Amino acid sequence: MADDDAPPTSRRRHIARLAVFAGFLLALYVLVAVMRVVDVEAVRRAVSATGPAAPLTYAVVSVGLGALFVPGSILAAGSGVLFGPAVGIVVTLGAAVGTAIVAGLVGRRAGRDSARALLGNHRADRIDALIERRGLWAVVGQRFVPGISDALASYAFGAFGVPLWQMAVGSFIGSVPRAFAYTSLGASIGNPSSALAYAAIAVWCVTAVVGAFAARHGYRIWRAHTRSTGGRGADEDGTDRPR
Repeated sequence: MADDDAPPTSRRRHIARLAVFAGFLLALYVLVAVMRVVDVEAVRRAVSATGPAAPLTYAVVSVGLGALFVPGSILAAGSGVLFGPAVGIVVTLGAAVGTAIVAGLVGRRAGRDSARALLGNHRADRIDALIERRGLWAVVGQRFVPGISDALASYAFGAFGVPLWQMAVGSFIGSVPRAFAYTSLGASIGNPSSALAYAAIAVWCVTAVVGAFAARHGYRIWRAHTRSTGGRGADEDGTDRPR
């Protein structure tokens, strides 16, 4: 039996494990991001009561809430309301990096082995090599693409074995524009006609456009790579078969 082949029972076990993990994440997403069972305003009031430790407290709490799918835009805006644009952006970036690390660790622990088993050793090794070359920029690019949950992407990156340092650095770089936009909008809530508010809106629009183009470019590269590898007719053990 080839290394990439797995017994049917083993494959079913790995599929069931990934399905349970995906179902758990979906349930969390619906509860927190859709049904809004977490009262973010109550969290802000509790954080404000901690006094000088409020920025650090809010960053730590935001890491946990972000990993539970509370939208980062809401958390960032709250940071701006509580701490202003300067401190708020630092808090938002710290929370974004922390959420990426936590979600990546959970994704790696819950899904890494099963993902490798289902992909097979050969495909998994190819993905690992691709991640080693481009994993950092995949994380950066994802942060620019509008409409994709950063937490959900971080769980997926962890399951596919993206190193934590790449997730941390990539999350920091990729989150800077949106951190500025959402935190500045929160800080400008009392004066929506301020220059800071207009700058935040402009940065958000530019980021969304760049993200859309990056997603399209990445998809085209992926399709080209898939066609080229498929066209070579490589077997799962890496040897070329005659065409």
